[in-house]
Amino acid sequence: MPRWTDRRRRFREILSTEHCVYPASVYDPASVRIAEHLGYEMGMYAGSLASLAVLAAPDLIVLTLSEFADQAMRMGRASELPLFADADHGYGNALNVMRTVEELEAAGIAGLTIEDTDLPQPYGSGGQARLLGIEEGVGKMKAALAARRDADMVIAGRTSAAHLTSVEDAVARCKAYEAAGVDALFLVGVRSRDDLETIAADVNVPLLLGGGSKDLRDPAWLAGHGVRFLLRGHQTFPAAVQAVYATMKALRDGVEPEDIAGKASAELMQAITCQADYDTWREDWL
Repeated sequence: MPRWTDRRRRFREILSTEHCVYPASVYDPASVRIAEHLGYEMGMYAGSLASLAVLAAPDLIVLTLSEFADQAMRMGRASELPLFADADHGYGNALNVMRTVEELEAAGIAGLTIEDTDLPQPYGSGGQARLLGIEEGVGKMKAALAARRDADMVIAGRTSAAHLTSVEDAVARCKAYEAAGVDALFLVGVRSRDDLETIAADVNVPLLLGGGSKDLRDPAWLAGHGVRFLLRGHQTFPAAVQAVYATMKALRDGVEPEDIAGKASAELMQAITCQADYDTWREDWL
């Protein structure tokens, strides 16, 4: 669809610049509308937040692909903001990865990651994350690329090797995934500038960074090392939970509705719900 293509091309423009942006952490139609209203260049839709928003469950891969894709479609319908999705392990093996790409592409996602973590955590792991072998990781990346129909949609390989194994392993995985044809590399758990410099020196595709220490939060420095966005965690959902909790508690404790603090103004609510558009449509057609 043309509207999806435009978003994907705008996301690719972000990857092709010499700048590093901050994605908005989004999880539902309202949050992505807010991000667009504030002028964010893109939104990051994570599996962890989808699990919270859809199931009120922790990030243990209990969310299904259809639930994840349905939520992505609702978000895409509500906003023109390019959305980049953390598709976790692709919900299974390489064949499942193909299905994941098909569903998320149809939902309008601008790009997605497939990671090489062994998920869901197998019996006996003791809660400790571990990685797939590089060969299986490469197979997943190739499967994702083969399943893509719109060449403008970005496929990124994701690895936490810098944190879970070693920087040398991270470099080996990044080089292998780049050779497989991914458009970008999403790095999680990079510990220092030295580690990022080591990885960046060996790859040629754009880098996407998921978190990091404070010395890795300098967008100008990151941009100079090929990083095109820095995800600064997912504070939006916990903040929303706290706001709803505080409001419900205040009302239960007897605070009058008109005295509730921290509510969105009528003007902001109208902007986020596109009230003016609906008023026009009602006037024209009802």
